[in-house]
Amino acid sequence: MKKPIITLAVSTIVGIGTVFGGVSFKTEAASLSSLKDQQDKIHNQRSSVNSTINQAKQKIDSLQGQQVDVKTEMKRIDLAIGDTNTKIREKQAKVDDTKAQIAKLQSDIKVIQERIKKRNDLLKERARNYQETGGMVNYLEVLMGSQSFSDFIDRANAVSTIMEADQEILKQADADKKELETKQAQVEKELSSLQSMLKELQNMNQQLNGQRAEKDKLLGSLQAQEQHVQEDVMNMEEQNQVLASQEASIQKAIQMEQQRQAELARQQAAAQASQSKGSSGGGSSASSAAPPVTGGSFMRPAVGPISSTYGPRWGEFHYGVDIANPGANVPIVAAADGVVAVSHYSQSYGNVVYITHSINGHIYTTVYAHMQVRMVSEGQVVSKGQQVGIMGSTGEATGQHLHFELYNGPWKYHSAINPMGIVPL
Repeated sequence: MKKPIITLAVSTIVGIGTVFGGVSFKTEAASLSSLKDQQDKIHNQRSSVNSTINQAKQKIDSLQGQQVDVKTEMKRIDLAIGDTNTKIREKQAKVDDTKAQIAKLQSDIKVIQERIKKRNDLLKERARNYQETGGMVNYLEVLMGSQSFSDFIDRANAVSTIMEADQEILKQADADKKELETKQAQVEKELSSLQSMLKELQNMNQQLNGQRAEKDKLLGSLQAQEQHVQEDVMNMEEQNQVLASQEASIQKAIQMEQQRQAELARQQAAAQASQSKGSSGGGSSASSAAPPVTGGSFMRPAVGPISSTYGPRWGEFHYGVDIANPGANVPIVAAADGVVAVSHYSQSYGNVVYITHSINGHIYTTVYAHMQVRMVSEGQVVSKGQQVGIMGSTGEATGQHLHFELYNGPWKYHSAINPMGIVPL
């Protein structure tokens, strides 16, 4: 049976089976004082638990506020990622367009290179003609061979045109080379700039995604912390309910103890009157208050072998004794007389009943967990040996068994004592 984080369900039994004979009023007064002291202690525990609950709720508010801040930051990062992705797509489109321009330019370059090649071939042919004909001398022969002045003028214009054409071919070839170099440098620079901007955007996007992942992790951590604190609050609220029920049961125990003391005084007075008359009394009047099942302050709460004892177990501490019995409808009985403080279902202990006992003015509390059925309700007075439920495996339990705990005083989280030697197990 796994130990709960905080939650426990408590039944309290106040001893009403004390033998009346031989108990002084001083002892009875001490019994009432002890009950009232225990009631004050429980009240103080409730105040402490309520304070802890308030602190936990403040922590929950803080964690929720941090989650709001993280979600706001996540929204900002998501928008930045979206904007960066848009820019990446735009730059990628420009890179693709620039690459297309480079492809077209390369095609144009081939045309220009072909023109340059043809012009170079033409110039080479012209130069060869110069060498073969003597160059300018050939032009003079052309001029001197004119038949008239008008023919001379025509020939001179023709020679001038040819020479100017040669010079223009050289200029155009040089201009084409410069244009080619300029276009190559321009598109390469533009492509380099675009690729650099694209890389920066991709790095920025990678950083933003890293930040987003960190925020996801932080948000998950905050949500886990909140869930843990929420569970603690639920457990503490159940603990507070248990303490409130136990406080009420001890108040009822005080009333019962007062009634018992009054009855004891009446019986003592009757006994004294009987003795003064020489009457034998015909038997023990205390036998009616004696436990009907077994002697002693406590009795065994169930039949079956002990499957787990009090102490370390499975890396944790087992705060009780387990009694296993696979039979059907195995009864669970009150270990002593008293009043049921709490009878409910606990997430960890399943159907559970707690009982606090006042035995000779001293408070004990017993716990009966994992029951299949509870057969008593809060505030109900029970007798030693009275059935309070049926053995089961409800809550966090493995196999049918009774998890039994004993407390020296009112129930307090993780303060159960070893019942062996006190309860006949």
